[in-house]
Amino acid sequence: MIATQQQPSTTVFNPHYNSINTTSKIVVAFERIAEAFRVMLWQASKNTGLSPLQIQILTFLAFHPPVQRKVSYLAQEFNMTKPTVSDAIKSLEEKGLVWKEPSIIDSRTYTISLTEKGTALAQQTAIFANKFNSALGGMPPIEQEFLLEHLLSIIQSFHKEGILTIQRTCFSCKYFDRHPLHSQESHQSYCVLLDMKMQAADIRLDCPHHEANESKQNPVSIGLVA
Repeated sequence: MIATQQQPSTTVFNPHYNSINTTSKIVVAFERIAEAFRVMLWQASKNTGLSPLQIQILTFLAFHPPVQRKVSYLAQEFNMTKPTVSDAIKSLEEKGLVWKEPSIIDSRTYTISLTEKGTALAQQTAIFANKFNSALGGMPPIEQEFLLEHLLSIIQSFHKEGILTIQRTCFSCKYFDRHPLHSQESHQSYCVLLDMKMQAADIRLDCPHHEANESKQNPVSIGLVA
């Protein structure tokens, strides 16, 4: 007699389980969206002859400052090992898309910058995920803000668990706090640097002014202006 393979009953990938569990349906929906992102990235990869990682690195280099354009930072950004990132950078350099500027302080480190050719290609490939804009464009602004707030909460949770290692969102920034004129019970969030109350639509996921909040073990909890 052939034994029947026992299936995990509560996995989100069990259709019989997720058909009656809303949380599991949401997780599977995230997996479908992630798959769409991968498909778009692979399409851009085929069109350019670059690997998906190389395209992501080019895009990152095009929009971020020198302090973040180092192998160690890129490895954390993309949750890759340093050797993997170094190999990708070496290939981009051989293609004439990036160049390395050695540090005057430590000759073992360098800043990675785009060449003119790399800049042009980065501008071309950076739009690979723009189809998400049209998919979300039909959603009313208030619903977009509601969705964003909940997605930010999930991202913050993964950051606390160490699944996402790099965070440049308001919630992990030293400038993000409660409004100084209100109590903790008011749940009004505030950016000290920009001197403004923060509504859901104001929260940034990749802020150029971000400075990590080292004074607290956990980021400031979400509390947005209604």
